Amino acid sequence: MTWQDTYERWKAKYDLDPQLQEALHKMDESEAEAAFNGTLEFGTGGMRGVLGPGTNRMNIYTVRKAAKGLALYLEAEGRADEGVVVAYDSRYQSFDFALETAKVLGVHGIKTSVFTGVRPTPTLSFAVRHLHAGAGVMITASHNPPEYNGYKVYNEQGAQLPPVQADQMIAQVNAVEDELAIDVVDKTLLEADGLLEWIDDEVDVAYLERLGMVTYRKDVARDDLSIVFTPLHGTAYDLTMRSLAQAGFKNVHAVEDQVVEDPEFSTVKSPNPEEHQAFEYAVAKGKDVGADILVATDPDADRLGVAAKNAEGEYDVLTGNQLGALMLDYKLANLDDVPANGVMINTIVTSQLGQAVAAHYGVETVNTLTGFKFIAEKIETYNRNGEYDFVFGYEESYGYLVEDFARDKDALQSTLLACEMAAYYKERGMTLFDALDQLFERHGYYVEDLHSLKVSGAEGQERITDIMEDFREDPLAGALVVEDYREGTRTYVATSEVESLDLPHSNVVKFWLDDDMWCCLRPSGTEPKMKFYFGVRGKTREDADERLSRLKERVLKRVEG
Repeated sequence: MTWQDTYERWKAKYDLDPQLQEALHKMDESEAEAAFNGTLEFGTGGMRGVLGPGTNRMNIYTVRKAAKGLALYLEAEGRADEGVVVAYDSRYQSFDFALETAKVLGVHGIKTSVFTGVRPTPTLSFAVRHLHAGAGVMITASHNPPEYNGYKVYNEQGAQLPPVQADQMIAQVNAVEDELAIDVVDKTLLEADGLLEWIDDEVDVAYLERLGMVTYRKDVARDDLSIVFTPLHGTAYDLTMRSLAQAGFKNVHAVEDQVVEDPEFSTVKSPNPEEHQAFEYAVAKGKDVGADILVATDPDADRLGVAAKNAEGEYDVLTGNQLGALMLDYKLANLDDVPANGVMINTIVTSQLGQAVAAHYGVETVNTLTGFKFIAEKIETYNRNGEYDFVFGYEESYGYLVEDFARDKDALQSTLLACEMAAYYKERGMTLFDALDQLFERHGYYVEDLHSLKVSGAEGQERITDIMEDFREDPLAGALVVEDYREGTRTYVATSEVESLDLPHSNVVKFWLDDDMWCCLRPSGTEPKMKFYFGVRGKTREDADERLSRLKERVLKRVEG
């Protein structure tokens, strides 16, 4: 069937959703081809796409297809009786998609518990565990632009599906042939039959109780710390303010214009705390109230960005690597007893500074592929076999997990830890950047950077393929070790010795050079881009910056050529 055939099939459906029908008839040919030429792929991280009519768009019919696949997956796994928890963020149609999920699951007799209002992603992760559900669904597109929404599926552990489960789920979704012919049950009937229940505050109360665990020094004076907080128009405001108050932080100033749950994210170019422009309003508020720390969460509150005053007295945003290493160091330094078999879990593109910090306290470091589902999978494995005790997990992309009662990155936990840490250092006349300098002096000056190559269309994807193959066939000059995660091998260049990597296969290549320098090439799994990660260690900050600049120039010059 051609895209034109599918387009006409949608137009001919007499009871198509009226808004989608109207948008359908306004499409020109190029818009129609983009919307119907292919299907919105359900991948290892769920699905994410532009809202609108079409098989390649997020709408109630593509959501029904995903929900149908979830129902079939749960039946095959024998977990249908355990039910599903669904949460959603502040984006366009998020509530509608949550309800459509329940209406499809109800056909299969699967009970769905849906939150009455927006909730953060880590709350959904916690709720799956707390309610002993068989799966969870989070309707969110994280920090993507306003025209996007997405659908993430969680397993019974409250973690995004690891590869084996994801493959099984994807196969069930792909087996659904006609997204327009999926049966649904009316909301009223679902409620009457007990197949749709609404979650109000009971899970929040339990989650807040567990957030009380994220306290490592009760003697730290919290009243004096001035905090500016922004949820960037997302889900985190209520629970973050309640958790900060519960922990004793009384001097908290919200950015009023960004507290509003606005699906347009109208005050920012991008609701992403990784990008410094997202802090513009928080910086202004911070200067107004004399804040010590600025805290920003992305719309679904799984990522956290923090800004503090630098040596010049200006607010500066810490990188994800820097904040992760600081929080790891603070937690380990203030634990009553560091576990003898403690483990910190991060990813292959995270700074080596975290590993140095962990080793300082006798804690092992385990690396995973990029994606927090791999960190969650390791936590579950270690909890079952007793090999390690989890102490901390993080990614360079501003995602952290402090305690494992949730199994996805958790900006609310991270906010509590970052604020306690800032209060601790303030008592000692220090900022977070002063504390970072202490880490550098102890472990060396670790500096990292990320370069993204954005592409479009088939030619762009072909270019990414060519680049990856070129670096595989002719490794980066000066590389001592080459790790090819697609092949699952680690090669020592000088001796040609090859050993196996104990990680899932992925299209990633990492080069280790002398003196703790490394570079990693990874095509993005969710966006049309390729990412180049760089890391170095220097004797001084100037030395590290110079080495990083040379490494980047060498790699990117080759890419441009």
